[in-house]
Amino acid sequence: MKILIADDDLQILSALRILLKAHGYEVVVARDGPSTLDVAAHARPDLIVLDLGMPRLNGVQVIRAIRGWSSVPILVVSGRTESYDKVAALDTGADDYVTKPFLADELVARIRALTRRIAPGTDEPIVRFGPVEVDLARHRVSRADGQRRNEVRLTPTEWELLEVLVRNPDRLLTHRYLLDRVWGRGHTNDSGYLRLYMAQLRKKLEQEPGRPRHLLTDPGLGYRFVPSPGEDGHPVST
Repeated sequence: MKILIADDDLQILSALRILLKAHGYEVVVARDGPSTLDVAAHARPDLIVLDLGMPRLNGVQVIRAIRGWSSVPILVVSGRTESYDKVAALDTGADDYVTKPFLADELVARIRALTRRIAPGTDEPIVRFGPVEVDLARHRVSRADGQRRNEVRLTPTEWELLEVLVRNPDRLLTHRYLLDRVWGRGHTNDSGYLRLYMAQLRKKLEQEPGRPRHLLTDPGLGYRFVPSPGEDGHPVST
């Protein structure tokens, strides 16, 4: 699997190259915005690790350009800690965000989580997590109870929210993105809707709604669906 590392800091670039090669990844590099676009177009990486503060074109501009022609997973690794920067990157099309300094194990875990999206079989119409089965083709949700499977009845809005989440496993989806996709552009500031409907989904689908393992919150940013919690260092948060 090929990973493009885009960062203008030579020390970070070198450290990431060594780390990822040690985990068996093929690595290509870029040191500014235009070269990132050029390498992405010609090397066709399977994932991009991107810094926001690069010269000539910043990270958000690079993400916007790449999203014009590619859905390759993009993991932002940046020293910018403000929620504004994170939300801007995620809303533009980044799949996840790690703040510098980072733990090597966490970074590799985030990469593994994102690359699962491009593994064979990720387009199967049935998604399973815990005792729950989501049939995307038939718009049905069921839950195992011993030897039986019982249908879980969802409202249309609950279904739309769940569908967006399960079609983007391990990807952080911002409040604005989810509100826009489910309720429309006129509701992008109504985060109360999200809290209400996420709470309802957890009551129906999580084994312990107060300690969710699959429908997780990234505080201040949004939500993510984790099919296999606890693996690869995934946080378990509410």
